[in-house]
Amino acid sequence: MTSLSFSMPAGACDCHMHVFGPEADFPLSPKRSYTPPPATLEDYLARAAALGLARVVFVQPSPYGVDNSCLLDALRRMGGAGRGIVAIDASTQDADLAAMDAAGVRGVRVTLNAKGSDSAEAISGAIAGLVPRLAPLGWQIQIFASLASIAGAAESIRTAGVPLVFDHMALTKPGHLDSPAFQTLKELLSTGACWVKLSGADRVTGSDTDFAPAVPVMRALVAANPERVVWGSDWPHTGRHAGGAGGEMPLNPHRPLDDGALLSLLGEALGDAQLLRRVLVDNPARLYGFPPA
Repeated sequence: MTSLSFSMPAGACDCHMHVFGPEADFPLSPKRSYTPPPATLEDYLARAAALGLARVVFVQPSPYGVDNSCLLDALRRMGGAGRGIVAIDASTQDADLAAMDAAGVRGVRVTLNAKGSDSAEAISGAIAGLVPRLAPLGWQIQIFASLASIAGAAESIRTAGVPLVFDHMALTKPGHLDSPAFQTLKELLSTGACWVKLSGADRVTGSDTDFAPAVPVMRALVAANPERVVWGSDWPHTGRHAGGAGGEMPLNPHRPLDDGALLSLLGEALGDAQLLRRVLVDNPARLYGFPPA
């Protein structure tokens, strides 16, 4: 793993990662679209310690469906240093939401891009359906969708009434920086209508080793509003997948991305210790309710 190119500020938070397994304790959903190998909390904490990351936000991965047991177990074991973003459906009761809130959950993830339902209409529908349930808790909606869909749902985003967080730089490609859709995203960001995660540089570049083309995207998002961006590792870097038949799917290995290089990329993009502290410490504390570091 590459050494960091900057000094890590105290209280730095990884705002996007996943845990898997052990499967005997946390079985995968039979309706999953891929089969990941284990990636346990112990595995992650060793990597986080090497990078100097002190806080973490667990994000529910799709192979577990709406069974958040693995995430909640990891959250319990992290104590006050962890927060969670879960998946729910119509069967999830208000009492379930209240219990998860007490455990440190702070929002719901809506995975559209990976499920073939990525559209402006799907984003608007998710916002309309979730806000009445999440607003009383002060929870956020985290959405994995394309740049075009996000731009198309701009009016719903502006009037949502709860924090909206877009995964992986809204899947913006380097060639999108001058596009009308990216201008809309920057406007939403600049007015505080949304947050964006500076995660998934490999998804932006389409490469597991060359992350540098993502730097202009990161810089443009930070310039739009440095108060509304956070960073995430996306560990354990699930294998690329495009849906499938469910429980009979073969094992899809995680990709061995260089987490030190991914984090150093943030240092290259920001180039300023004060900005790094804002993105890695202060912004996550506000968005996820961590105490001041």
